[in-house]
Amino acid sequence: MSTPPTLVLASASPRRRELLARLGVEPAQVVPADIDETPEPREIPRNYAVRVAREKALAAASQQHHVLAGDTVVALGRRILPKADDEATARRCLELLSGRRHRVLSAIALRSPDGTLRERLSETIVRFKNLSRTEIDAYLDGGEWHGKAGGYAIQGSAEGLIAWIGGSHSGVVGLPLFETRALLKAAGFALG
Repeated sequence: MSTPPTLVLASASPRRRELLARLGVEPAQVVPADIDETPEPREIPRNYAVRVAREKALAAASQQHHVLAGDTVVALGRRILPKADDEATARRCLELLSGRRHRVLSAIALRSPDGTLRERLSETIVRFKNLSRTEIDAYLDGGEWHGKAGGYAIQGSAEGLIAWIGGSHSGVVGLPLFETRALLKAAGFALG
């Protein structure tokens, strides 16, 4: 009888770990991958998301475990919005997104111990309502924007500012469950 596969999660994100638990999977280890996430010149958002997820999976590669990595990108056209590390960046992102549709690209990569690499990409369209300065100020005061792609976290109070979403809610949070489940099943994980 073979031993069931084990998983390393190449992310320090508590949201990704919580989402993974919804599939009944608990990682054996959490090993955040430390890579350069600078977009390459003229790199389009879709290619960027997949490349970064792949590089994270390879950086945390293990001979004993499967390694799951992900990257979430908020894109306005061909423009990749930054992860907000300060309030001014978060404000600029929210002002750009106000009343407009944007794409959230959530890429995942699964590297197996034998070196097999599987990748999937989820694309979700999100539209914020027209945001007033008061609404932006209130959202920024809550601090949920910190470290978030595009300056917002859909799983928090920003969800009340979103007029429409088409696609994967879990992908916008940071781990598209449909695509993740498919990758894990293909790699031999027993999922319901």
